Amino acid sequence: MNTELMEALNVLEKEKNIRKEVVLKAIEESLVQACKHHFGKSDNIVVNMDYNTGEYEINMAKEVVENVEDQQTQISLPNAKILDKRAVYGSTVYVKVNSKEFGRIAAQIAKAIILQKLREEENRAVYERYKLMERDLVSGVISRHFERRGEDGKSTTVNVSVNLGKAEATLMAGEQIKGEEYKVNTRMKFYVVEVKDLPKGPKILLSRSRPELVKRLFEAEVAEIKDGTVEIKAISREAGSRTKMAVCSHDENVDAVGACVGVNSSRVNAVVDELGGEKIDIINWDENAAQFIENALSPSKVIFVAVDDDEHSALVVVPDSQLSLAIGKAGQNARLTAKLTGYKIDIKSESQAEEEGLFDEIDFSAAEETEQSEETAQDNEVQE
Repeated sequence: MNTELMEALNVLEKEKNIRKEVVLKAIEESLVQACKHHFGKSDNIVVNMDYNTGEYEINMAKEVVENVEDQQTQISLPNAKILDKRAVYGSTVYVKVNSKEFGRIAAQIAKAIILQKLREEENRAVYERYKLMERDLVSGVISRHFERRGEDGKSTTVNVSVNLGKAEATLMAGEQIKGEEYKVNTRMKFYVVEVKDLPKGPKILLSRSRPELVKRLFEAEVAEIKDGTVEIKAISREAGSRTKMAVCSHDENVDAVGACVGVNSSRVNAVVDELGGEKIDIINWDENAAQFIENALSPSKVIFVAVDDDEHSALVVVPDSQLSLAIGKAGQNARLTAKLTGYKIDIKSESQAEEEGLFDEIDFSAAEETEQSEETAQDNEVQE
């Protein structure tokens, strides 16, 4: 072929990850199909392609016969001798084909095949690139909305198309944050839910509402999470409203909550801003279920927690003045705590617990022992 073609293929391979060999193979295939259209058959067509230079040669294999009945597959001995002096009856000689003789339709067929292979190869490159980003964080620009008109005549945004730079992705209606605006040309961060390899090209599905988005945002923002010093143990979220995140530290010198909050709340505020002001409670994870539940009910104060591990449930008693705070607006705080800890939570006020005689049924010895050990530890710290 020529140097210009190889340079163009090198650019495609570098910029779009389209393999040069695949394109050359497509050109090879297109030449065979063009021959088939031009000559009526291609069974005896041989294309020799140099994948290093792009140069190619098309030959038609013909059998040497005494009486030529098919010009496409047979050749007389005198004519064969011109091409190969060693030719004898029954042998095969190769006749060079000039591709410039192909007609307009044959050329169009060749072009269509090459373009199809280019599309397939480009789709493969996009799929492989974004498949690696599945369940990870990506940044993209809102490119357009897909709307549905209701019976009342009003249009409602269903899906949102997002330009990721190398591909278009889809933010489905069910993965959007209720009330969040997706203005065209606005850059946002998304969680990659799934990348599907479909015949028409890869389909990339995004989310703004999943808890994993919050987790990935903190991983990107907090160095201690990225290096494994701080671990996110659990997340519960009601997208657009509130998130609770439980963290622990694998280094006694590092405060897990403090690391996530950052100096002057810089780290948590960066995540909150990305989520449009969504509230985020960061609490300490504890292997003790009762303590974990108490931490998770923050910011409300807790008098005690009684855990039933068999039923995976917990009774929580809070001061009367803290009941509404513990339950939260429309039950949100209690609901998020239950999701975070995995326990069914029953919250009672102190007066309710007394009226129902719950204090008589609960053994406080374990709690008292814990409090005494904590006080002793604190006294030791003071003495030191």
